[in-house]
Amino acid sequence: MENEIGNAAVQERPGLVRLLAWYAIFGCILFSVMILIADFVVPGHDWIADTISDLGAGEYEYIVDIGIYAFSASLISVALLAAHIHLGNWRWSVGIVGFTVLGLIVFLVGARNEYGDNDSDGVVIHSYLVYALGLLMAILPWSMSDGARCCGAIYGRLLVGLSALWTVSAPVFFMLPTDVDGLYERYLGVIAMATVITLATLFLRRQGRE
Repeated sequence: MENEIGNAAVQERPGLVRLLAWYAIFGCILFSVMILIADFVVPGHDWIADTISDLGAGEYEYIVDIGIYAFSASLISVALLAAHIHLGNWRWSVGIVGFTVLGLIVFLVGARNEYGDNDSDGVVIHSYLVYALGLLMAILPWSMSDGARCCGAIYGRLLVGLSALWTVSAPVFFMLPTDVDGLYERYLGVIAMATVITLATLFLRRQGRE
């Protein structure tokens, strides 16, 4: 898909698309692997009761932080892909901006090392970041679902389904007893990663058709 603007050729770059899409998938896998490693390495950790945030504090915080930064980059990769190949209207544009902001929020969660653990050094923003993350994850898959249908109806249905699933599931997290919220948080993480992988696969499939 190429046109001319002045003397510059404007076109999609298949190599760039594949690189970003495969990285988006890889970042999700690395995030999962680092959490699994931390589950075994961190002394006294209970993966059912303790949240991922608990893994990201203390002596072995760097293990989970690597995964968090990798997933943050996956979200930014999705935003770059969506900006490079714009498939929709204003809702798709909202998705581009939203995934960029979401990537930055996830990065800040790792970089701030607060995790709502009664940290009193400066302004504690962890809870606000979590609320913003939750809201964006409810909106963004839906906002990109129409454009996703250009690459196959299944992608639109998947994104709408993931948006709905997140919307009904995420608020439950704040109502759960602390002895099971770690397991439930991992379930929410699977929904978030499924969204990223769905979009990355969409772009890979589209390149395969070009």
